[in-house]
Amino acid sequence: MSSESKIVPAGRVVSLDALRGFDMFWITGGEGLFAALVTWLNIPLLLPLAGQFDHSAWDGFTFYDLIFPLFLFIVGTSMPFAISRRLERGDDRGELYRHIVQRSLILLFLGFIYNGLLDFDFSHFRYTGVLHRIAICYFIASLIVMNTRIRSQALIAGAILLGYWALMKLVPVPGVGAGVLTAEGNLGAWVDQHFLPGAFCCYKFGDNEGILSTLPAVSTTLLGVLAGHWLKAPGPQIKKARGLLAAGLVSLIAGWLWNFLFPINKLLWTSSYVLWAGGWSLLLLGVFYWIIDVRGYHKWAFPFVVIGLNPITIYVVQSQFDFGIISNIFIHGFVRYLGSFEPVLSAFGSFLAGWLFLYFLYKKKIFLKA
Repeated sequence: MSSESKIVPAGRVVSLDALRGFDMFWITGGEGLFAALVTWLNIPLLLPLAGQFDHSAWDGFTFYDLIFPLFLFIVGTSMPFAISRRLERGDDRGELYRHIVQRSLILLFLGFIYNGLLDFDFSHFRYTGVLHRIAICYFIASLIVMNTRIRSQALIAGAILLGYWALMKLVPVPGVGAGVLTAEGNLGAWVDQHFLPGAFCCYKFGDNEGILSTLPAVSTTLLGVLAGHWLKAPGPQIKKARGLLAAGLVSLIAGWLWNFLFPINKLLWTSSYVLWAGGWSLLLLGVFYWIIDVRGYHKWAFPFVVIGLNPITIYVVQSQFDFGIISNIFIHGFVRYLGSFEPVLSAFGSFLAGWLFLYFLYKKKIFLKA
């Protein structure tokens, strides 16, 4: 049996690792490769797809708006396997709590490194970010999983979404009023301006991973937790796949309806956005689970699994090192003769260099467990 057929240890849900890798693929070179390929092909029907790799300016939803919530969803989906299973077999709760705290602190530290901690430029330093939000959501969701049952976890996820909706719609912003959801007038922006130090991203009035919007992001993680419980429960695999697909459709409908009262907005991480992105996450998980774990077609997913087993590693390393430097060593001599195809090969070479780095870690069984 080839190493590729033994792509993960026995007992793992392969589709989870593959979906995590598929998600990370787009921010570790896939986006640039796709954009270069679409430009080179110059097929009018494909050109609008390039717009799906930019975040929505405010209200709305693009494919790129799915990347982060999908990752948080997968973080949650893994919890019943990583936490609930250990609780069921009687592992020491104190040890589990230590593990949760340690993992959260490591993620926070890596987030600070990613944001330029080593530059020591604290006047322009950003104190929040993707890894920070993952750390906070992981920590809170883990404590909820440790101390509640499945029904309570679902109720908490719903209560957070309703509570966040109430906060954003009913609490008045000084000088603006209540229920204003513009970039400059929403409650989240006001809270960030008054209580969040440092620089903001990705709009000037508040932070993309600001204080208030972290609350509904916990619900995104808890949606993944509920999906993980469903996968972990006994029963036919085909039934589980169908259940994920059905839940995804229900979540999409609920998000679409809520959008009329509380618009889908990634920057604010609105409750409708949680359900809309959660619906797509459930559908993707259902499709990956059906193809890989139910039907057994997993060899095609090996490149994604390699990424999915070390997602934090490539996210942080890529921020500190340009893999295009390595690629250019091998292709610089002839790539300039390729004309309009040069950007495609350059983008592919940069991605491949990063992937081979992860493949080396995979072969050496080195995985960052942050």
